Amino acid sequence: MEWLIIIFVLIFVSAPVMWLKPSPRQKRQGVLRNCAAEYGISVKLEKPPLHHFKGLMPAYRWYYPQAAPGPDFLLVRDSNASSALERYCAGWRWRIAPLRPLPQAAEQNLKELLERLPQDALVVESSSTGLALWWWESQTAERLRVYAAAFDQLRSELGGLADDPIQKGFDAPNRDASPVP
Repeated sequence: MEWLIIIFVLIFVSAPVMWLKPSPRQKRQGVLRNCAAEYGISVKLEKPPLHHFKGLMPAYRWYYPQAAPGPDFLLVRDSNASSALERYCAGWRWRIAPLRPLPQAAEQNLKELLERLPQDALVVESSSTGLALWWWESQTAERLRVYAAAFDQLRSELGGLADDPIQKGFDAPNRDASPVP
């Protein structure tokens, strides 16, 4: 009887430890996020720019150099987009289209990248600070390396194409204004 009590106590004590052990999916995500960090990709859990979405989603960001901000646009996978949005390429729609046309090389690379992304990639966003991929991390670290190279190339092609290239600070003088008497 004493042995049964000892075994029960050991099981009772070790059960919470087993719950803390990461699952195979969590281990894969950890390797994936470490690989992303090695490539200089920022990974954060954030609310994605999707309507009626509750919760958080991993966002992988490739930052533009500070001296070369990028254009603003937002592409959404058809499965999460309204049919009223303008089609861009197979499976993707513009939620926010760029103000100026993208250079031909950047446009071609963007389309090729969108065709290769996994089905759980829902949003590709560009802002003045960087490119972002919103996805559920279904791929392995080896596959991320391919996407990282393509996003790096796209980032270098889009860098410096900001919608508002000249941003004046509050202390910058307004050279267009006439002096006030």
